[in-house]
Amino acid sequence: MKKLFFVSTGILLLLHLTLIPVFSADIKPLQIKKQPEIQQIRPKKPVKIKLKRTGEGKYTWDLTGDDVDELVRADKKLRKLLNLD
Repeated sequence: MKKLFFVSTGILLLLHLTLIPVFSADIKPLQIKKQPEIQQIRPKKPVKIKLKRTGEGKYTWDLTGDDVDELVRADKKLRKLLNLD
């Protein structure tokens, strides 16, 4: 029984060692390409709002961000929420 186990294990090992070079020749090395257009894309910064309340109970705010359209939308939304329109 032990002899059969060792013989079958030896045959499997021999097959494994002979087939590795055949399959490894088909595998191409991984090539990494740099794409400069992808490197230049930056995520937009979100609009930051600093909300302040004066002593008279009125609100003021400072908006900062990269996208002017987002700043305008945030300003309109704040005016609507605070009933300043």
